[in-house]
Amino acid sequence: MYPTFVSRRSWNCKMAVARRMHSKASQREANHRQKKRRLRNLNSRMKILKAEMEEISEEQKEIKEGQRQVREKFEAIETECEQLRKETMLIIQQSASTQIRLALMFQILKARENHEFSKASQLTCALRELVARESEQRKL
Repeated sequence: MYPTFVSRRSWNCKMAVARRMHSKASQREANHRQKKRRLRNLNSRMKILKAEMEEISEEQKEIKEGQRQVREKFEAIETECEQLRKETMLIIQQSASTQIRLALMFQILKARENHEFSKASQLTCALRELVARESEQRKL
């Protein structure tokens, strides 16, 4: 059992040292495996996070593009609305002008019916001036 040239005490001491060394080595190996496992877990979590970040980045790009499209549509609607306001104002002005001309024509007819020719002549001149002014304004 014991080598002949080694004493029992020395043999026990050597065995204890060997066991400690083996124990320390196996402990180091266990620590190394544990570190490796943690590193693998960390790497896998990092990959997952990286994939999620890329997905979020793509979603943000899509949101920005959507916002840009909405902004463009809104600006187009605002432009169209402004154009409609201008057209509406023009129609209102034209309608008011037409009302005034019709009122003058009606007064001219009444004056002629009542044999007030001088009044009819004045109203006719006023109507001509109004039509001439409107023509000048349209040219501008």
